[in-house]
Amino acid sequence: MDQYRRIQTGKTGDIHMVLFKDKKILDDTVLDEIKKEVNTLLGNCTGPDVLLDFGNVEFMSSTMLGLLGQLHRKISTGHGRLKMCNIRPEIFQVFKLTNLDRLFSIHKDAPTALATFT
Repeated sequence: MDQYRRIQTGKTGDIHMVLFKDKKILDDTVLDEIKKEVNTLLGNCTGPDVLLDFGNVEFMSSTMLGLLGQLHRKISTGHGRLKMCNIRPEIFQVFKLTNLDRLFSIHKDAPTALATFT
């Protein structure tokens, strides 16, 4: 049984893979749980490489964008890399409108994103 309620995790080599389980990430309670689960997963890793898979996500709040920014800073500070994949076009538009598409490394799918870690 998966130890996390909001995320599904895996590892490919040294890359932590995180798939969001929820279709809608709108509620502050859900966001808090995601934050706790990701922090638990990464713990005190130094320089973790992380791939976030949004394949299940149909809607997300702007607060989630803030959480992604925090995660990006945490990972970058440790000299790790954060990449994202499987973002729906309507959600990607929000990334473009806020210029976050320039901050984050966003890829079409997991294999494409994984290939960029080398």
